[in-house]
Amino acid sequence: MAKIIPSDSEIQRNVLDELDWDPEVEAPDVGVEVDDGVVTLNGHVANHAIKVAAERAAQRVHGVRAVASDIVVRAPGADGRTDTDIALAIADRFEWSDVIPHEQLRITVEDGVVTLGGSVGWRYESLEAEQLVRTIHGVVDVVNDIAVVPPQVTDEAEIAGEIERAFRRHAELDAQNIEVQIVGSVVVLRGTVSSWSEREEAESVAWRSPGTKHVENEIRIEP
Repeated sequence: MAKIIPSDSEIQRNVLDELDWDPEVEAPDVGVEVDDGVVTLNGHVANHAIKVAAERAAQRVHGVRAVASDIVVRAPGADGRTDTDIALAIADRFEWSDVIPHEQLRITVEDGVVTLGGSVGWRYESLEAEQLVRTIHGVVDVVNDIAVVPPQVTDEAEIAGEIERAFRRHAELDAQNIEVQIVGSVVVLRGTVSSWSEREEAESVAWRSPGTKHVENEIRIEP
């Protein structure tokens, strides 16, 4: 039986319910608008981590085709915190982490916007660094320019096969509708899934394969 595609008003109500339900989203001042399945979030939140959590909550809702975020970060009491204060706090947190290879990373802060550079061997290290920065008081946005330089794998067919087998192991994914193509160390994903969360999960799975340097996610959402 085909799934019923919800109306924009139903999507709006469901997104609001999801925002209210998610404990990571402390965002009473976030508004939701929906046009043809595209959700726009607006309003303001206390830190960048809440902004990202709100965006992810909206993406999980059935029928959502894309999310545009106009949410503004207004950290209470952050007016007196300089970019230097923020940079020092990030550097300290990186050094305390057992996961982040802080010697390989660069930190730049301008007007509360943090840009991360350098290189790591695995995607999860880049994501961990970005996630940590989001929680730093005074950060209004994060630009992740960390390059992923994975272990060298030359057999493209082997990479594609590993990713396809991983897709089949994941109950959340309809693997038969996803095509994997390898171009050098770039993984290209094509096909269709029924939700944004499935699309994100497919990309996440592809990133875990040894030899993956970049993922181009061209999967379409067809609820």
